[in-house]
Amino acid sequence: MAHVTIDKVQKYFGQTHVIKGVSVEIADGEFCVLVGPSGCGKSTLLRMIAGLEKISHGSISIGAKVVNDMAPKERDIAMVFQNYALYPHMTVRDNMAFSLTLAKMDKAGIDQRVVRAADILGLGELLGRLPRQLSGGQRQRVAMGRAIVRDPQVFLFDEPLSNLDAKLRVTMRTEIKALHQRLKTTSIYVTHDQIEAMTLADKIVVMRDGEVEQIGTPLQLYDSPVNRFVAGFIGSPSMNFLPGVVGNGQVRLEGGAALPLPAGSRGKEGQAVLYGTRPEHIDLVQGEDGIATEVIVVEPTGADTQIFTRIAGVEVTSIFRERHEFRPGAPIRLRPDAARAHLFDAQSGRRLV
Repeated sequence: MAHVTIDKVQKYFGQTHVIKGVSVEIADGEFCVLVGPSGCGKSTLLRMIAGLEKISHGSISIGAKVVNDMAPKERDIAMVFQNYALYPHMTVRDNMAFSLTLAKMDKAGIDQRVVRAADILGLGELLGRLPRQLSGGQRQRVAMGRAIVRDPQVFLFDEPLSNLDAKLRVTMRTEIKALHQRLKTTSIYVTHDQIEAMTLADKIVVMRDGEVEQIGTPLQLYDSPVNRFVAGFIGSPSMNFLPGVVGNGQVRLEGGAALPLPAGSRGKEGQAVLYGTRPEHIDLVQGEDGIATEVIVVEPTGADTQIFTRIAGVEVTSIFRERHEFRPGAPIRLRPDAARAHLFDAQSGRRLV
């Protein structure tokens, strides 16, 4: 195992600047997730760590070694790809053993590592099969097994679950987390799915347009996003943003309703802001309290009920654990929890604290 240091790394493709001075410290044994929308540069950064892309500026270290000029095979990393990258004419056993065979390891050593990885991943009965005889989830296990047998310092995962159906993604997510808890190998995982990021990571790096927006634990990003982008990207369903203006210790929304300033937030008089509140932090209230609105759409899921309304000209999502008889068109009153709300500058998007 080893720590990974990404120091002021930049990447150009011709004149296009795709990675713009990214710095990240990943501790020994840590599970770090690079997350962001498509095109943000997360996969390019992972490929530079792997040695599959040249670094334009900056440095990447694995353990005590700067690896900028090292070939991929010299970096002691193992990568799990999105498309599995299995050899179709080889059995599961041979696919898993291939890199060890190339390294001229003795047959007894290869067999020992393959059997150990197969036991960890539940592949023991599949070692004689070809990839075409496996399901998507089984192929992904083989791809992970091929990485495990190498016993690398660092695992790299490039959106490994994106080709799986929704139910299998949940299962494989759990298996990857259990695998990391067992092996404790430093892991760097790329995804655009923030649910994967939240459930898997010790540390999340949120990226946008080739830059790092915020680094922290899943709950740090959820509870204390530094700007509107992170607040809207982390959490599902995403945070609601209500436009308004600060005045007299309140946020006056378009349409005349007013809300108290979120706890710990500061805004200048007359400042245009966005009042951020998560769907699960909105209460249903009675009487004259709260903001009057009406139900547009109701989506019951069993465990909770999600409803859509419109406040200050913006569609607002609310989630309630309690059972309510919501009907489209029915009037209701809602009140965001000011203790868990956030205030963002309307122009810059930064959180006001």
